[in-house]
Amino acid sequence: MPFSELEIAYLDEQPLGRLGTVSPKGKPQVRPVSFTVNRELGTIDIGGHTMGSTQKFRNVRANPAVSLVVDDIPSTDPWRVRCVEVRGRAEAISDPSATGYGKDIIRIHPTRILTLDLDKNHPKTQARDVSPSAGLA
Repeated sequence: MPFSELEIAYLDEQPLGRLGTVSPKGKPQVRPVSFTVNRELGTIDIGGHTMGSTQKFRNVRANPAVSLVVDDIPSTDPWRVRCVEVRGRAEAISDPSATGYGKDIIRIHPTRILTLDLDKNHPKTQARDVSPSAGLA
């Protein structure tokens, strides 16, 4: 499992993230998405009922390099921001037998994970590679 228990707990409590993809023409696209941590595979799964018809789904088919940012502001006084960024290689998966999100999902295989202020003992950005293929993201 590439995620720590602290990262999983944080990701489980957040309803939305922002997925960054790259179009076939090399243009960036960022969109809000719902997601789940797939504990069995150690991936992030992103879905939606119309996922297969979206630009982000087509982008992943053309270029698997992605980044998902999940963040929040638990306090404004004092100012405090928490964040998990998951960089990785994504798959655009179509499965007619799937339930839940629908038949189409984007599955992120993490290669690098960055966190900010999840652990009060380490308030600065922490980063680590989690896969030998880290150069993809």
